[in-house]
Amino acid sequence: MEFSYFCMTMEKQSSHIQENSPKKPGSKPSKKTGKGKKGTKGRKGRKRRKIRKIKISGYGLAIIFAFLFALAALIAKPHIKDRHNDYRGCKVPVGFYCYGIDISKYQPDIEWKSLMVMTDAQGRTTKSITKAKNIKKVSYVFIKATEGTSMKDKHFKTHWKNAGKHDIRRGAYHFFRSSKDARQQALHFIQTVGPLSEDDLPPVLDIETIHKGCSRKTLNEKALIWLRTVENHYGRKPIVYSSASFIERNLYKEIRDNYPIWVAHYGAARPRCDKWHIWQFADNATVYGIDGEVDLNVTTEQTLRKL
Repeated sequence: MEFSYFCMTMEKQSSHIQENSPKKPGSKPSKKTGKGKKGTKGRKGRKRRKIRKIKISGYGLAIIFAFLFALAALIAKPHIKDRHNDYRGCKVPVGFYCYGIDISKYQPDIEWKSLMVMTDAQGRTTKSITKAKNIKKVSYVFIKATEGTSMKDKHFKTHWKNAGKHDIRRGAYHFFRSSKDARQQALHFIQTVGPLSEDDLPPVLDIETIHKGCSRKTLNEKALIWLRTVENHYGRKPIVYSSASFIERNLYKEIRDNYPIWVAHYGAARPRCDKWHIWQFADNATVYGIDGEVDLNVTTEQTLRKL
């Protein structure tokens, strides 16, 4: 309390001294202002202009940063997309082949008009347009239709329609269950697929598993029932799909010699199968127009015309 009173007294005395202090020689007397009006002050007493500080809230900063980030992403989008697509897929076999894919519900979104098999300088599939050295169109597609006696692939109808609309040769396949009635499986496939045109590929029997307790003899008998039922209905010999090892161990010569074989054999220069018509050489290929990995197949142009 005493200290503050002392400070106030000193401030009053200091201001009184300044007011009564003599002016410097040559200085102009200050103008007095009228009562109730604010006068102009001398240079020393003139008020400085205050610099306005713009205050930005945390919410405002967030909007600014979001805008800048979106702008940067928009500028870099083509480069990011191409780099993202530069996933190196499988190595393609050497030869003059036509490329085809097989799809199911696991490939729901397909850019049909953009389907291409692109390979880089090392002969591997790629999705990078800038690194592609060879580009070939997808010539044919096999689409899963049915499995067992009741299951239908949920994307079959859509895939089937789109393939036809984009002039890609299409074929439907059935995943065989050795534990189910063979004739019922054949009728289920026929009912789901419906009529085939001359340009459509033959029906396919995908036979790659055998249930516990089923003998080799029973497996082949059931497979032949399916094949003959479908052949009688469409008037065309179905294609039999399986792996090279499954064909060797389980399928009778009657099937191998009388039906076109579509063999799956990965990581080989040629498939381990004497009489093959289509070769599925990879299950991890990248095809432009399809997200993720996909099965990739080859056949000759001559074979494709005969099927």
